[in-house]
Amino acid sequence: HRHTDITDEHEQVVYHAQTKFPSLHDKTDVLDASGNRVAHIERKLLTLHERHFVTMENGTSFQISNELFHIVRDITNIEGLGWQLRGNIAALNFELYDEREQVIAVISQKFLSLHDKYCVDIYQPEHEQAVVAILVTLQHMIKDREARSSSFSSSSSSSSGSN
Repeated sequence: HRHTDITDEHEQVVYHAQTKFPSLHDKTDVLDASGNRVAHIERKLLTLHERHFVTMENGTSFQISNELFHIVRDITNIEGLGWQLRGNIAALNFELYDEREQVIAVISQKFLSLHDKYCVDIYQPEHEQAVVAILVTLQHMIKDREARSSSFSSSSSSSSGSN
């Protein structure tokens, strides 16, 4: 299992993410500070997009899929909620918009941090748990992309040998 803590501005743990690793579908549970499950996340294998399924404990479910082939900005659709995450995966800065184009949250990575720390400003607090589930999923998508990139660069460098 891999554990991630999500803290508030006072460094108090508010949520935990637990990933069953290794697993076929990269299953993650998001729990509140009391240990109650808030969301369950599973990665869909064998698709053209990065696609994750999220089931909230309140019964809401949605899919997160990344649109491929965007050069400058990444666009991640939150299907089932009508939301969209827009940003730059290289700079780790994102804005989450609802179907009315209202900002729900702004997510950015803290610089000068020893861990993967993100700063999240939530402008629609009624969506906090869904935002946390999206953030955990986004972190998985970034790690998957980094792993693919490093395996591609190591396989391409190892195949360029000399005669």
